[in-house]
Amino acid sequence: MTDPVFLITGASRGIGAATARLAAEAGYRLVLVARDERGLAGLATRLGGPDRAWPVSCDVTDWARLSELVTRVQDTWGRLDVAFANAGTSVVTSFLGRHGAPPDQWRDMVLANVYGPALTARAALPALVASGGHLVLTGSAAGRGVRPGNLYSATKWAVTGLAQSIRAECVGTGVRVTLVQPGLVDTGGIPPERAGDPKLAPADVARAVLYAVGQPATVDVNEILVRPVGQER
Repeated sequence: MTDPVFLITGASRGIGAATARLAAEAGYRLVLVARDERGLAGLATRLGGPDRAWPVSCDVTDWARLSELVTRVQDTWGRLDVAFANAGTSVVTSFLGRHGAPPDQWRDMVLANVYGPALTARAALPALVASGGHLVLTGSAAGRGVRPGNLYSATKWAVTGLAQSIRAECVGTGVRVTLVQPGLVDTGGIPPERAGDPKLAPADVARAVLYAVGQPATVDVNEILVRPVGQER
């Protein structure tokens, strides 16, 4: 099997599913990872079935499961060329307690948004070094500026630092590292107060991902910031 392999976390909907569709069109075999097993199965069927798209139910905060998955990918398909650490979640927060989710709901977001991509990188990077591959992480425009009371923004600041740290460690390995920082994306989880704001479609972000991974092996697109027209910050 010579076609390259593209692993996507958070693949069952939104940016992950849109990226899977474009990657399939570009000739990649796909490893589709998410907790939503039913959604993954339907997407995998539409993208070519077991020979082209492999659905895997996995929580990205489960190190043993992630590392075992990458081993299975290499044993089954012989390689891993792109790993897209895209899975994440969001809850509304306030440190003054004025609104949003109670603190006992914050932990899952921090783990999914920071620990999850860190584990995904750690699991995938040995395989990516072997293939001269590409690691992509989903950050956010919210990880570039201050958002009052916003813990989600802080987790995406962490992803910005994570991507830079990984890229620095990967110098000399041939691995490329890209941080994609979308503005507001219409993924179905937008807070009501932002419902009327300009939004990107998931496919807009997916095109940015495929742009980065489609560059020659000598080109490392480190960061892509993409906002909808009219978004202020």
